[in-house]
Amino acid sequence: MANSSQRLVLHSYWRSSSSYRVRIALALKQVPHELVTVNLLSNEQKSEAYMKAMNPMGNVPCLVVDDEPFIESVAIIELLEDLYPEPALYPKSPKERAHVRALCEIINAGTQPFQNLSVLGRLESDDARKAWASSFIARGLGAFETLLAQRDHAGPFCCGDTISAADVFLVPQVMGAVRFGVDLQPMPRIRRANEAVLALPRIQAARPESQPDALKA
Repeated sequence: MANSSQRLVLHSYWRSSSSYRVRIALALKQVPHELVTVNLLSNEQKSEAYMKAMNPMGNVPCLVVDDEPFIESVAIIELLEDLYPEPALYPKSPKERAHVRALCEIINAGTQPFQNLSVLGRLESDDARKAWASSFIARGLGAFETLLAQRDHAGPFCCGDTISAADVFLVPQVMGAVRFGVDLQPMPRIRRANEAVLALPRIQAARPESQPDALKA
């Protein structure tokens, strides 16, 4: 494994979908790392110490590589792709890579931000928060499903027989969909890819329920 001598520390929250993405990528690439839990419900991510040393936006995840912090899950996963090229999460073909990145951005930019605590906290009731989040998740995953159906790969994953970054971003968002009561029955390709990823033994330790802070949050 390349760069195996590097020390990696992931600052993560068990139910953060962005943290989950990075945990999946680390697991797929079998990269040794330490885990530091950050309790979002206690606003640990907003502490002066965390924002100064790790992320001035006050978000997770933050991946520290040899004492240098890196933030934003898209950038972190692309960094891991460069540092640990195998297994590749992005296709070599420029056009195929662009398709994978588009799927990632549907989740990263067009869906997940609407379920963030900082956004939901501006709504007045639990019912309003659920309705808000579920509507945006349904819209984003509906578009994701349409793109998968248009390309109609036969394999179990988003883009065929090989897992890609699209799957890494999809699985945590499906978790969010379930949490907010989004109906996934009309989305067979999404359900197929999600089930294929979750069946991989390699990622079991990355799942939210496997995190040391899961029962404490």
